[in-house]
Amino acid sequence: MSEFLLPDVGEGLTEAEIVAWKVKVGDVIEVNDIIVEIETAKSLVELPSPYAGTVLALLVPEGEMIPVGTPIISVGDPDEAPAAPSGDAPARDIGEIDLSNPAASGGGEGESLVGRMKADRGPVRRPRKGSASPSTESAAATQMQVQGAFAPGGAQSDPVIEADEPAVPAQSAVTPSAVTPAFVPARATDPAAARALAKPPVRKLAKELGVDLSSLTPTGPNGTVTRDDVQAAVGVTEQSAGSGGSEAAYASVTREGTGERETREPIKGVRKMMGQAMVNSAFTIPHVTEWITVDVTRTMEFVDRLKARREFRDVKVSPLLVLARAVMLAMRRTPEINSYWDDAAQEVVFKNYVNLGIAAATPRGLVVPNVKDAEQLGLLDLAGALNQLTATAREGKTQPAEMSGGTFTITNVGVFGVDAGTPIINPGESAILCFGSIRKKPWVDESGELCVRDVTTLALSFDHRHVDGEKGSRFIADVAGILEDPASALLF
Repeated sequence: MSEFLLPDVGEGLTEAEIVAWKVKVGDVIEVNDIIVEIETAKSLVELPSPYAGTVLALLVPEGEMIPVGTPIISVGDPDEAPAAPSGDAPARDIGEIDLSNPAASGGGEGESLVGRMKADRGPVRRPRKGSASPSTESAAATQMQVQGAFAPGGAQSDPVIEADEPAVPAQSAVTPSAVTPAFVPARATDPAAARALAKPPVRKLAKELGVDLSSLTPTGPNGTVTRDDVQAAVGVTEQSAGSGGSEAAYASVTREGTGERETREPIKGVRKMMGQAMVNSAFTIPHVTEWITVDVTRTMEFVDRLKARREFRDVKVSPLLVLARAVMLAMRRTPEINSYWDDAAQEVVFKNYVNLGIAAATPRGLVVPNVKDAEQLGLLDLAGALNQLTATAREGKTQPAEMSGGTFTITNVGVFGVDAGTPIINPGESAILCFGSIRKKPWVDESGELCVRDVTTLALSFDHRHVDGEKGSRFIADVAGILEDPASALLF
């Protein structure tokens, strides 16, 4: 039997959330088969299996945040059973559990994993706060407890008791028919001794509404508490409280009626990382932002010509491609833009390469993947790289390595119809360029004639510790000059 520990998938990450299992107990997998999707502080990541064999247990439920190094899956021979623990083991909150299916245990006909588990161990113990961490050997009990937890119907376990309470001697093996409908051992005559059975979403709802699950009469399958049970309990509270019902009761009514008055969403993963990075940047880097309005009519004409070329027919061509190329050319005259202030070393680090970041909004938050060594790419290759980068970001599949090492960022708010903004510099960089929407507007040309042109606004935020106004102004003016006349790129 082999246990796969949650790895650090990039740059010292300490925790991750189990988003979705791609396998179930009993599946036969090969090395490098995708087994789970996790969300780190930077992105969604699919983890391949380092082992081949049969999935014996999924040790962590979906939606749980766990530290790096935690066992998440057990893989081995289907006839192999986890070793019985010799010490106490922590109990994991896994909600409704059902292990009555013999196929899940790899045992023979009529043999239940429930019986095997109860024969091998006594009640699971949870150490009180301040007690020593469970040993590696005792972790096997956790694995035994969650064996098959994601098979249809869930899994089951003995009730959790505190570590300083006397242990009840282990019972002999029992058949599935000996298990009570609520999956509570006969010795648990006191309702407080057994933990109420409920799925994680139901537990979350009960917590939000302030409902004690142990006080409810379960109506779900196998003695589980359902969402209706929780909401019914809140409804009783509301009726007894009259017109001055509790906030929890009112929340329940609005859920069933026209909608919730408010909802809460945990700050975690990519969104948490983004928030921390933006706060650190805003309060450690002295930002200066400059704006310039540009006639980009010729750039739009150039984009149309590129789209008509045979070699560009398989890639998306947009004004962002021309802007990206203009940025890299303008950096040749203002290298400070492609550097960063190393406060610890008291040095300015100049980069002789451009890892061009493109800020992308995703359902899980803002991510900034970057095109490595973008300055070495021609227009066609750069267009392909930008297409791939944005497509991967929208799917939420951007890997940590693709977001590390950026040297300069472009944020394209124009796709939302926004004219411009004051962007916050990405940590580890010295500048970020905001690209606004392109609109038809009245414009006075070089001859003083009023005409209608394609116009956009650029906004450059830069680190004023080492990029002074002259350098920032020169850079944004050079970028604007290339957008006004793409042929002027030949001068750089």
